[in-house]
Amino acid sequence: MPTLEQIDACLPQTQCTKCSYPGCLEYAQAIHDGKADINQCPPGGDVTINLLAELLDRPGKRLNTDFGQHARKHIAKIIEKDCIGCMLCINACPVDAIIGSTKMMHTVIETECTGCELCLPPCPMDCIAMIPADTRPVQSPWEDYSYLSANQARVRRKQRLRRLSVNQGKKNNLKARQNVDRKKVIAAAIERARMKAG
Repeated sequence: MPTLEQIDACLPQTQCTKCSYPGCLEYAQAIHDGKADINQCPPGGDVTINLLAELLDRPGKRLNTDFGQHARKHIAKIIEKDCIGCMLCINACPVDAIIGSTKMMHTVIETECTGCELCLPPCPMDCIAMIPADTRPVQSPWEDYSYLSANQARVRRKQRLRRLSVNQGKKNNLKARQNVDRKKVIAAAIERARMKAG
């Protein structure tokens, strides 16, 4: 049986969730565990299906269009004059390819955008357009993705998940401290009430 890493390497790393999994690694894990089929990646299309079929020694098949249609890569572009700086697209981007701050204009780092389209639904201003990517011939099986860009996206997603986990840990610690402080305040108030009553 091929390793999880070998299966993951067959995916273009768009992290688009169209396969019904939260990211490419989770989809690769589902394939590895026999819980998902090899034809659920619209960005990878026939190329990814053929790579997975060969790796797993399975017959090839057609893309399952329940998960979407294969299309050439597009990248997000923010219409900056319309951006209100709400941060919703930044929070949605699985590879941290959008930069900006609250109430300030945001912009997309085009070389890091995977074309996942996850930034589109949360944008309240509808100020994100998907434009054809300026793709050049690359030495990889895909038409629009290189091994280098796929690896960069994989690394950026891991870094993002690590950062979010650390931030969540800090929030949980703060909440725990606040709960302890609240209990101390309540205990002190009860003690004062006892002293007054006694």
